[in-house]
Formats: sequence, C-alpha cells, structure tokens
Amino acid sequence: MKFEAEGKPEIQKPTESQVKKAIGSLRSYGPSSYASLTNEDGSYVQVAGGGVTCMIEWYEAINKKRFRASHDNPNPTRPDGTVLSFGAGNIPMRSDEWFMATQVTDVFIAFLNGGAFPKYIAWRDAPGF
Repeated sequence: MKFEAEGKPEIQKPTESQVKKAIGSLRSYGPSSYASLTNEDGSYVQVAGGGVTCMIEWYEAINKKRFRASHDNPNPTRPDGTVLSFGAGNIPMRSDEWFMATQVTDVFIAFLNGGAFPKYIAWRDAPGF
C-alpha cells in the first residue's frame, strides 16, 4: 500500500494514524490539496479538496473503472455544477458529491484495511472516464 499527498513525501505501508493525520491536513487552497492511497493491484482511492469541501474517487484496477462517491444528503449551498478548486485544477461537482474530511478518512481507512466502504457512500461512474 502506498499513500501520496500533494507536496509531501510518499509513505509506503502507511498506518491508520498517518492516513488520518494527512487527510485532516488537506485544504482546497493550501500546499496540500489532494491525496491518494494505492494498493498492490493498482486500485486506489483519491481525494481532492479538504476540510468540508472534499471529493472522493475510487479506481478499480481489475475492471479499469473509476467511480465518484456520492451520498443521499445533497448540499443545498453547493448546487450541481459548483466547482471544487484545488491544486491540480477545477472539478464541477454534483450537490451530493461534497464530503467532509472525516468521511474521507472513513473511506481511506476502509480501503487501507481491505474492508467494505461506509454504507453512506454510493458510487457512480466518474465523469469523463
């Protein structure tokens, strides 16, 4: 397993505490605004943004499919089309794709441990892939 975050050294075989700390330090407008966790088969989860403005994606290497996380509580202050700006660019989002860093941590820890993703996460095909 390999953890990478913008502007930080790569971590081979990360611990839960290292992942939690790194996800908690991400900021949309900051020196570290995205991160990924990749397993041995090339599958990964990634996050863009930070704090209360996060987007989560999952790539399943065996099927070569990328998915975007969503949930059943759309954000009324961020309607469909609101743009997430972060260090690697701008991503238009749907109102049900905005997550908090604590939720991102739940997804990353589940992936790190080879467990099921949290039940409140739904996955749809990622746009443009």
